[in-house]
Amino acid sequence: MSSEPPRPLAAGRKGWEYDAAFAERARQGVAVHGEADFVEGLGVHTVLDAGCGTGRVAIELARRGLAVVGVDRDPVMLEVARAKAPGLEWVEADLAGLVLPDARDPERPRAFDAVVMAGNVMIFVDPGSEGAVVAALARHLGPGGRLVAGFQLLPGRLDLGRYDAAVAAAGLALVERHATWDRRPWTSGGDYAVSVHRRPG
Repeated sequence: MSSEPPRPLAAGRKGWEYDAAFAERARQGVAVHGEADFVEGLGVHTVLDAGCGTGRVAIELARRGLAVVGVDRDPVMLEVARAKAPGLEWVEADLAGLVLPDARDPERPRAFDAVVMAGNVMIFVDPGSEGAVVAALARHLGPGGRLVAGFQLLPGRLDLGRYDAAVAAAGLALVERHATWDRRPWTSGGDYAVSVHRRPG
C-alpha cells in the first residue's frame, strides 16, 4: 500500500477527471486503497463515507462486504459515484447540517460503526464550519463508533489542535493517530495525520 497521502485536488478537477487520476495511479502499480485497508482493519461493519467524492473509498469498502453510505455536497462527483455503483446509497448533502434519519426512528440520526473522512475532507469544508461538521458526523456514530479523518497540515489551514478541540466538544476521544493510512507512526511536525476518535459506549 502507498505510504504517500493524497494531495489536495487541483482547481477545476471534477468527476471523471478526478477519478481517472486514481485509475492511472492504480495502472502504474500504486496502491490506491490505503483508506479502505485502514477502515476495514478497525473491524467495523457499517460506514458513513463523509465527503465521498466519486465514491472511491465507499465502493471499495462495499466490495469488501461492509455496508456503506456515501455523502457529498458536490453533485458532479456524486454523478460519477452513482454511475459506478448504482446499487449503493449516495446522498447529496452538506456535512455541516447532515441528518440521515434512522429508518426505525426518524427522530434519531442513523448510527454507523465508523465515519470516515478521506481525501483531505476537513481542509475543504467551508472555513469556520469545522466544528459543525464534526458535531454532525459524531451524531451519526453508534456507541463505541469511530470518527476517522486524514488530512494535510498546511500553513493557515486546519491544524490538529483545532481539530482535536472540535472533536472533543462533540464528545469523542482520541484513540489513534498516524502519519499515513498505512499506520506509520505519527511524529510532531508532520505534514499529514490520520486520526481516530471514539465515541464512548
